[in-house]
Amino acid sequence: MKKMFLAFMATLLMVITISESNAAGPRGKDFGFGIMLGDPVGISINYYVSNDESLAAYLGASYFGGLRVGADYLFHFDAFNSKIVKMYAGPGLAFGFGRGRGIIYKENKNKFYYWEEDDTGIGARVIFGINIIPRRAPLEIFFEVGPLIGITPGFGVNVDASVGIRFYP
Repeated sequence: MKKMFLAFMATLLMVITISESNAAGPRGKDFGFGIMLGDPVGISINYYVSNDESLAAYLGASYFGGLRVGADYLFHFDAFNSKIVKMYAGPGLAFGFGRGRGIIYKENKNKFYYWEEDDTGIGARVIFGINIIPRRAPLEIFFEVGPLIGITPGFGVNVDASVGIRFYP
């Protein structure tokens, strides 16, 4: 396990070192951090690994409760022919810990009911977003939305939607 961790850290360091000259974030910076509101709500980081790809991660809570950690690999593209407003999309993973709550419609009883579950969940998501990068500020304002597909402990589908801001020091 220790060897796997060291190999992972060495690979991460190598990616950071190689891609540092290709930074495409605000004002040429490659690393930013900030907050996001919505589902999930929490802190967000973004690291540009190349001119049009980044690795985004978050730590926070889902709207229905519970700790949530996730990461997305994002592909940025210039859909609006603008240097300020761009779009991105990419796949990601989400991990939920602790008590989650939700509302389910039970068809045979023809009513909604409330459930609670204390478990660890794993899900996959595909995120689509728009980011605004002001010319003279080291900021990124973003809005993202996409489906979250719960894999375990049970299969389910949700929609993630967040708005946030990141600062690139």
